[in-house]
Amino acid sequence: MALFWTVLGKINDSYYDKSVINSQKLLNGAIGGMVQSLGDPYTVFLPPVQNTDFKQGLAGQFEGIGAELGIKDKQIVVIAPLDGMPAKQAGIRAGDAIVKVDDKPTDGLTLAQIVEKIRGPKGTTVTLTILHRDETAPKEIKITRGTIIVKSVEGKVQKIGDIQNINIDDKASSGSAKDISMLGTKDKQVAYIRLSQFGDNTNKEWVTMTNAVDLQIRESNGKVKGVILDLRNNPGGYLTDATFIASEFLKGGLVVIQDKGNGEKTNFEVSRKGLLTDIPLVVLINKGSASASEIVAGALRDHMRAKLIGETSFGKGTIQQAEDLGDGAGLHITIAKWLTPNETWIHGKGLTPDIVVALDPKNPDHDTQLEKAVEELIK
Repeated sequence: MALFWTVLGKINDSYYDKSVINSQKLLNGAIGGMVQSLGDPYTVFLPPVQNTDFKQGLAGQFEGIGAELGIKDKQIVVIAPLDGMPAKQAGIRAGDAIVKVDDKPTDGLTLAQIVEKIRGPKGTTVTLTILHRDETAPKEIKITRGTIIVKSVEGKVQKIGDIQNINIDDKASSGSAKDISMLGTKDKQVAYIRLSQFGDNTNKEWVTMTNAVDLQIRESNGKVKGVILDLRNNPGGYLTDATFIASEFLKGGLVVIQDKGNGEKTNFEVSRKGLLTDIPLVVLINKGSASASEIVAGALRDHMRAKLIGETSFGKGTIQQAEDLGDGAGLHITIAKWLTPNETWIHGKGLTPDIVVALDPKNPDHDTQLEKAVEELIK
């Protein structure tokens, strides 16, 4: 520590512009640099403003653009733009790399620093220089910030013919097995459950929704052919919530394994009696599905409870512990990695779907992934 105090003393004594010297900023910078030296983008020191922003995000309400960010291949990337929020409305997509914020390069900045620059009061604007996936030329996108309210769970039972953005041919045109299997499809029903994040209110919202959906399923007299669990663009959240959600669909067994790397492993098993343990199930994932959503998807597949449909997930296989340090600051420190029940570590690789289906960028209104999920349930 002698070197630290020597440098701090020289800054205070010799730096020419004393007006920019802020003892708290110097201390925060030193702590942040120490944490950053680990080379782990998920172990971060959060000064008071950034720590507050993070907590507000898990609480489901904050002011900003409505996009979950992460780090992949040493780039700041958009894990998931939130439905109906300013980022998605402006054309931000999952997988986009953020090159600049208000014309200032993101190189060398931590994830927390980028989030702080992007968030801001409702009605103000921020300009992001974005590099879309599979494109070579970056483009500037100006976004007006808004109040971001994130509802974790949405669910409903509906007739297949009433589902928007899919095309299901209800008539046999050629007599093929597929055509015949589609006969009478539009009046059949499926339960659709969308889980957008694992936050402070997720479990409460989930219980309310699944109770309603389960009642509809039981009253349908067998018309509901299955459940579609949509985890696309779900950036994750609490590990305990992942166990809670997976337990809705599993009768027992392992959900996830916490591995501290020193031989110590902790098993998280099904924690309650679920309502939807017998009905057919498919799970939608994409490159915006990360962390806790990958835990749920991985557990359901390892137990052969569901097929995964869509695109390879993000690939975040570590667990962070959040600690308050006093005066509003916080520390997120990686304490372990997590494994699927079959002891697979998906970090940096993601989950590869059982059925790979890409969306058509030229026709975003046609949800080919949801369409394939419906076909799997009724075939």
